[in-house]
Amino acid sequence: MLEDKYHVIGVMSGTSLDGIDLVEINFQFKGQWQFEIINAETVPYPSFWKTQLSALVSYSEEKLKSIDADYTGYLAEVIKSFIQKHGIKDIDAVCSHGHTALHQPEKGMTLQIGNLPEISKLIGEKVVCDFRVQDVELGGQGAPLVPIGDELLFSNYDFCLNLGGFANVSSEINGARIAYDICPVNIVLNHYVSRLGFDYDDGGKIASKGILNEKLLEELNALPFYKAAFPKSLGLEWVQEQVLPLIDAHDLEVTDILKTFVEHIAIQFAAQFKIKETGAVLVTGGGAYNTYLMDALKKHTSLEIIIPSKSLVEFKEAIIFGFLGVLKLRNEVNCLQSVTGASKNHSSGEIFLP
Repeated sequence: MLEDKYHVIGVMSGTSLDGIDLVEINFQFKGQWQFEIINAETVPYPSFWKTQLSALVSYSEEKLKSIDADYTGYLAEVIKSFIQKHGIKDIDAVCSHGHTALHQPEKGMTLQIGNLPEISKLIGEKVVCDFRVQDVELGGQGAPLVPIGDELLFSNYDFCLNLGGFANVSSEINGARIAYDICPVNIVLNHYVSRLGFDYDDGGKIASKGILNEKLLEELNALPFYKAAFPKSLGLEWVQEQVLPLIDAHDLEVTDILKTFVEHIAIQFAAQFKIKETGAVLVTGGGAYNTYLMDALKKHTSLEIIIPSKSLVEFKEAIIFGFLGVLKLRNEVNCLQSVTGASKNHSSGEIFLP
């Protein structure tokens, strides 16, 4: 008989390299799933790991294997410290996304480092991880994976919009959960604001001082990805090949780049919401704190934009990866064919024992 209560730790590292999100959560099934956040924190990356992770796409296969081993050890130490700091006991599983090194599903490739089997021995706990590989093997995009959580934990919203390195959206359309990546967000904004010596544009204040470049905006909106049908997903490689060279060719001031790219993001978001005339959009991820971006979005859509509690804004993805692990432990579907384009719904991930 299946349990109806689970005590897990969800772990997430996103492409924006803000750090490792860790959340201790209780899940309970009472006709529908409920959750309670007990402890949550983000462990910032030291400069060594920021440098290593930002260059993953350029490394050889041999170098990636070495980094994978090192990162698995580092991630295990971070998780162990979180457990010890909060005195966490009786854990059903640590459920970890790892960190995306390569994501080219059209070539049948996806690699998340930090998911080696020894992680469970290093932590001393059962670990559920590596959620994307099986989906790609089944012909899917391997992303986004969060929508099963949107469907089962946040079904009272018409859209769930997550703003991290990339933006992805999830919604129920014609009785099926649909989700896909929309466009880059912090991965581009942070790249350019770093030229001014900042890690990010606090509240979008720097972007707000720029001048909109209509030509660049037009070229960004014309990128072929935006016309492609879903399922579809984005990776760092696409940004480096398609977006950054296009922006750099205009030789603009950083403030003007930021303002133009924020407008581009808002336009792309609003385009996704046109399928519904009314409704509510739950916005989470670091981009939710970009007030200038949120104001730009509100100008382009009539839907209600809802920014929830700080813990949900910052840890929704880590919460849902904890939930993906719970579903895997139950051998229940945690990866949706309607979202990724895989050949079937399935229960994805690896379970490693200490």
